[in-house]
Parts: sequence; C-alpha cells; structure tokens
Amino acid sequence: MTMPDQAGRGALAHGLNSRQMSMISIAGIIGAGLFIGSANAIAKTGPAAVLSYILTGALVLLVMRMLGEMAVANPDSGSFSTYAARAIGPWAGFSIGWLYWWFWGLIIPVEAIAGADILHQWMPDIPSWVFSIVIMVALSATNLFSVKNFGEFEFWFALIKVLAIIVFIVACLCALTGFWPWVEGGKVPMVPVFSNFAPQGMGAVLAGILITMFSFFGAEIVTIAAAETDKPQEKIRKATNLVVYRISLFYVLSISLIVLIVGYDDPRLPQVGSFQRTLEVLQLPQAKLLVDVVVLIAVTSCMNSGLYTASRMIYSLSVRGDAPACIARVSPKGVPYNAVLVSTLAGFAGCLVNYLLPGQVFSFLLSTTGAIALLVYLVIAVSQLLSRREAEKKGIDLPFKMWLFPWLTYLSIILILAVLVYMAMVEAYRYQLAMTLGVSACIVLAAFIRLRRGARQAGQMRQGWSL
Repeated sequence: MTMPDQAGRGALAHGLNSRQMSMISIAGIIGAGLFIGSANAIAKTGPAAVLSYILTGALVLLVMRMLGEMAVANPDSGSFSTYAARAIGPWAGFSIGWLYWWFWGLIIPVEAIAGADILHQWMPDIPSWVFSIVIMVALSATNLFSVKNFGEFEFWFALIKVLAIIVFIVACLCALTGFWPWVEGGKVPMVPVFSNFAPQGMGAVLAGILITMFSFFGAEIVTIAAAETDKPQEKIRKATNLVVYRISLFYVLSISLIVLIVGYDDPRLPQVGSFQRTLEVLQLPQAKLLVDVVVLIAVTSCMNSGLYTASRMIYSLSVRGDAPACIARVSPKGVPYNAVLVSTLAGFAGCLVNYLLPGQVFSFLLSTTGAIALLVYLVIAVSQLLSRREAEKKGIDLPFKMWLFPWLTYLSIILILAVLVYMAMVEAYRYQLAMTLGVSACIVLAAFIRLRRGARQAGQMRQGWSL
C-alpha cells in the first residue's frame, strides 16, 4: 500500500529534509558495534578481521543497491517488508516485517541499558534503571512530537559520531607517521600484521562476518525514512550511491589502523573495546572518558533510530492489515503515535525484564536476534530478483537498477546462505541460529493463520453478497 493509499487512515508527514536524510543514512551504520564490538571481531579473527569487514561491507553494498532499486521505484515506509509482500507473497511481508520489528524491539532496551551503564559510572549514586527510564522517555518524546524532531536529533548525533571517527583516523595516522606528541619519539611501532594475519585460519573470516554483520545492520533505515521526505526517489538514490564510501571510510580504514596499532592478542582489547584500547596505546589523556562520551552518543543515536524504524515498520504492518488497525493512527503532525508508543513499551518491557531477572530471560530473548540481519538481507535479495523479473516481463524500465543483474543478486544470495550454513555447522553459533529460526517459524505460522482467517472472512462476505 503506497502513501496515497494510506491517506484515509492518516498519512505520514514529509518532515525530513536533505540535510537530515544525509546524516540518517550515515547514522544507520555507525553504532556501538564499531566503537566497542569490533574488538571481538579482531580478537577472534586477528588482523584478517579487515577481510570480514570488507566482505560484509560488500554484501551490504549489494543489498542496499537491490533495496534501492525497489525503493526508488516505489518509496514506502514498510520498505523491504512491503516489497517482499508483493514479490514473494503476503506471508513473506508479514513475517519479515514482524521479525524486523522484533529485532529492534530487543535492541532498543540493549542500547538504553548500555547508555544507562555509562551514566551510572559517572553518577554511581543514581541506579542504572533510573537512567534507562530517562533515556527511553526522552527519545520517545522526540519521536512522538514530529518526524522533524527525530531528524534533527539524529542529525546532531550522527555529526558527532562522524567527527569522532575522522579525528580518530587522523590521530592514528599521525601516530603511525611520527607526529603524535604523547608517545616518545612521536611514533607508534606498527604491529607486524602479515606475520600472523589469520591466526585462527581463514575460516575465521566467516565467523568475523557474523560479528560485523550486527555492526552494519541499520543501513536500510534510509529507505524507510525516505517515505517521509519530499522527492524520496532522489534521496534514496543518493544515499545508496554513497554507502560504499562511508563503509570504506568509517569501517575498513578505521579497523585497518586499529590492527596496525593494537595486537589482536592484547588482553585489554576485548575488555575495553577497540577504540579505547587504541587511544590507550597512543597514550592519549582521558582516553576512557572520551570514548565513553562517544559511545553514549552512539547508543543513544542507535536507540533513537531504532525506535523510529520499529514504529514505522509496525505502522506499515498495521496499514496493510498485518497488525492491529489502531496502530495506524497518525497525529495531526503526521506521526504514527500509537506505533511509537507500542515500540516504546516493548523497549520498557525489555529493560524491566533485564533488571528484574538479570542475565536470564533477556539474554535468552536477545539470542533470537543472532541471524535476523541475514534473513532480512536474504529476503531483500529474493524480492529484488522476483521484482526485477516481473518488471522486465511488463517492459518497465526502472530508473535505478542493480548492477550486473542477475549475477550479483545470485552471488549475494549464495554468500548469505553460506554464512547461515556456517552458523549451523559451528557450535558457538548454532544456538543463535536455532533461536532465530524458531522465532521466524512462529511468525511464519502466525502469517499463514492470519491469511487463512482473512480468506475465510472474505469468502463469508462474498457469500453474504450473493444472498
């Protein structure tokens, strides 16, 4: 259902401008996973983690191009969920939409808890749960008032993250070339990465992809947000074309510099995170405080965009009849307030479970998100493959196309399936895959029950008309 079709139930406002959209497209791929989570990828994979980031970045680039092809042709707040419903079937749109909402419903409290823990370190007299509530309420308010508020907050959050990464890259380059004042002689000795490039074997690169995939997940937010802008096709096209540069700069370059400065076997690397450990090696004063500030902004930004994304996805599900109709209600300012409230309540529930039963139920729920990114990317690839075939049959000339179709689409599908098979084969990831597939199976079952019930009701209506 496109934006004009939604007008009777309340249409979303076009409140995001070009400046905000540009930063939203950047913010989606810069989170705590880069600043802290990358340490796990380096520790488990060694310097070969750079290859994991390159492969994951290439996959995300291809998936974004496929998604961009569909989004430019038909911008929609449901994004890949809507396209899956049209290309694969209503059950696929229902399933991947709810699975995506489930993912962000669990990530929202994760980010709130991470931000609360940092604030608790600074102000230990105040319990962490109080900070969690404050963060949740504050960001919910920014999403409830207007989409412009969300865009403005995300613009400044993203700008700070970008500046922090650029400063970090410049600092590393200065230290490696002999212009760093806090190190004796001004130069940090390079780690001999090629002498032990892949200590766990090249197979560990696939394991690294599983870690890095979580960091990259979020790039697709721009195709959801584009539905609330003027000229969405132009914004999507521009953001998709710039993905490769952002991935190269923010991830590949920064991770390459880290492995040149910090040894993969450094015991403090997984303890404090890759960025903080690098700044410690550079002997930068107050390295922990600086990284904590940036990470706090990163997790707050991720939660802000996660709440926005979750609310728009469940709004789209409601418009299509795959969620309760009341969720599609829109305020006079064009904000789906019930969708925001439902997503916020899911975040509060996650925080509550975590604090009441620490390390138990919430960890179990979080394990269900392990392979969701791969499933979403797989559905995007299959949807694009089928949509493009249909467009070619009808003689439709798409304004924005996937490269080397269908070969790169097939390559993306094969790579995603290879990683899923790897998860099934390796014991450390088998549980996460099983949990994700278990939740997915339950959602698919609910989809078919809903479709069968809808078909029965339609049949009864037709029978009533014939009488």
